[in-house]
This record gives sequence, C-alpha cells and structure tokens, in this order.
Amino acid sequence: MEFSKTVLLGLKADDFRHPIDKEATATLKQLPGLDLAVRGLLGSVAEEFFYLNNIASSVLVGEKQLPDLHNLLLEACRVLDLEPPQLYVQQNPVPNAYTFAMRGKKPFMVLHTSLIEMLTPAETQAVMAHELGHLKCEHGVYLTLANIMVLAAGLLPNWGTVLARSLQERMLAWVRCAEFSCDRAALLAVQDPKVVMSVLMKLAGGSPTLAPRLNLEAFVEQARSYDAVSATEMGEMLKTVQVQPLTHPLPVLRAREIDRWAGSRDYQTLLDRREKGYNRKATKGEWRNW
Repeated sequence: MEFSKTVLLGLKADDFRHPIDKEATATLKQLPGLDLAVRGLLGSVAEEFFYLNNIASSVLVGEKQLPDLHNLLLEACRVLDLEPPQLYVQQNPVPNAYTFAMRGKKPFMVLHTSLIEMLTPAETQAVMAHELGHLKCEHGVYLTLANIMVLAAGLLPNWGTVLARSLQERMLAWVRCAEFSCDRAALLAVQDPKVVMSVLMKLAGGSPTLAPRLNLEAFVEQARSYDAVSATEMGEMLKTVQVQPLTHPLPVLRAREIDRWAGSRDYQTLLDRREKGYNRKATKGEWRNW
C-alpha cells in the first residue's frame, strides 16, 4: 500500500533552511566558546534532568503505545530522511511541543496532551515534523541553552548580569529565526501548506471546542495583511518590541512565511526531485530499519 507523499531522500538542512536562520546561526557561532560551554557544562546536566522528567511523568510512544502517533512520526521521518527520535506524550494544559538533542546523544520529542486534543492527525504530524526540523538543522546545542535560559528567567526574573541578559536576548532572537526553518520542515513533511497554517491558526486562537469553527481562509488573509501593520516607522518599532521577549515568532508571521514559501520555486524544486531520480514513492512496508 502506497502513501502519496514525496520522500525526500538525501534531504539536507541547507536545502530548506530559512535565510534568517542561516544568518542568526552564523552570528552565534562567532561567540567564542559558546558551543563548547553548552555541551561541556550544561549538556550532561540538562540531558539527565529532561530524561528523568520524561521517564517519570510522560508516556513513551511506540508500536504498542499510541501506535497511531508512532506511525505519524515514522512517516514524517521517512519523508524528511531522518532517524526517528523518541516520542513522549505529557499531560499538560498548555499546548506545546519541544525537542531535546545534544550531539552524540539520543534525541527525544515531547507533545503535550492539550496540543494533540486540539489538532487533527495531519496537523499533529506537522508539529512532529517541525520538531524534526530542529534535529535536521542540528539546532540542539543552542536550543538547549535557549531553553535553559527561558527556564531560568521564569524561575528568577532578575537573574544574571547585564552580560547574561544580553546573551539571553541573542538566544531568543536566534530561536525565533530557527523556527522559520522548522516550519519549512513541517511543510515538506505534510506537503500541504493549509495543514501547517491551520496549526498556527489554532495555536493563535484555538481550543478543542473552537478549533473546528476557525476559518483558515480568513486567517491566511490576516497573515497576508501583516506587513501593512508595520508599514510605518512607529509600526515597525512596535512590532520589534512585541516580539523581543518571545521564544517563537508571531503565529500570523509564521503563516505568512509558509504561505510565501509554498508558492516559491525552491519549494517546488525540492518536491520535484523525484523526477530526476532523487525521490520516489514508497510503500508503508518499506520503513527503514533504524
């Protein structure tokens, strides 16, 4: 039995990485010793903390545990040509998903129950693929530091020196840039921009009861009109102030970016690779032995 998605064999991160992600990552790499500090000083502690938290308070998804979610993950990994991470489901009223990965370690992904309850299976797969985008782009080292800084800021609002706060601002700016690449990974996996934009719409104003009543076309029009808000110098300043403390770009901005990229030649070229011998249709029975 065949599934209809194009399998992107040999897909590389730079095939879909957003330009502002490239620029922001290059800027971080210029900070001396940051990569080594995260891996050497924070990596082992953070890895142990999150691993214990998942084992203690989450459900590990697999062939015998929530197999429908397991199959969605396997298909997304197959399409993106990526080894599957562990997948956990955690009871939490705040819709969210996150990934933890340090180089050389087994990565894992966590989905909150409230997020799954709000989304369709295809939308849930888009979220999984977004998280897989972090792995494909090797965001793990800097993502770890960003998550730790956000946690520290929540527990200790006045923590750290001016230098520490400056680093936090840089990390948050990098995360916001990295999210655009991961949204592209989500689109490559589900291969339907409406699915990705529907996820963003529900994150902006959805709930299990409201989600079926939301109008995607109206939200897309809202996304396309976003630029008009910042057409003035005041509007641009207000937009900058609005996003500065956030870990993610505004949902409407992310939807606008996906809407644009879905109509681009770069996106179509990736999907058309199979015509040149790079991709092919695959059967469900052909899952790679990871």
